[in-house]
Amino acid sequence: MNKSPKIVLLLLFMLISGTLTAQKFGYIDSEFILNKHPDYKVVQQELQNLSDAWTKEAQSLDKEIKEMYVQLKAEEVLLTEEMYQTRLREIKEKEKASQVFNSRIFGIDGQYFQKQAELLQPLQSKIYDAIERVSRKNNLALLFDKASVPSGIIYTDPRHDYSEFVLDELGIEDSN
Repeated sequence: MNKSPKIVLLLLFMLISGTLTAQKFGYIDSEFILNKHPDYKVVQQELQNLSDAWTKEAQSLDKEIKEMYVQLKAEEVLLTEEMYQTRLREIKEKEKASQVFNSRIFGIDGQYFQKQAELLQPLQSKIYDAIERVSRKNNLALLFDKASVPSGIIYTDPRHDYSEFVLDELGIEDSN
């Protein structure tokens, strides 16, 4: 009874592996393709400019908070307990606003990542369409992405690399 599932699995594996050996396969390196695409450089520059502006704004908030602490420390002896607590509360509110800003901009679903997805989507669509055309032209049943994490690909034979074909399909010259 225990051998029956093992035999079925073995037969299934042999059947699947037999059909896979008859299939043509290849791989691409999407990171290589992206880095060669001129639109990617434009997108990267735009994202860098946005990131720099937002980082500058975050640093400005942090600097303002530090200055508020320094000023509070310098005037501490002159303030009543109530005035001190009011100032401290203002600083804490500013810190919270800074954290909210950083989360809203650079958090998991922040504006930076939303903008990145928005800018990269058209480029990724172009590349995907080119990959699909190359796969159809070359009768590929499977096309792996060497750059995807985790790929599990330990070794790749350069004969099966279709990255250059995708670049050609996109009209991009590879100038190593």
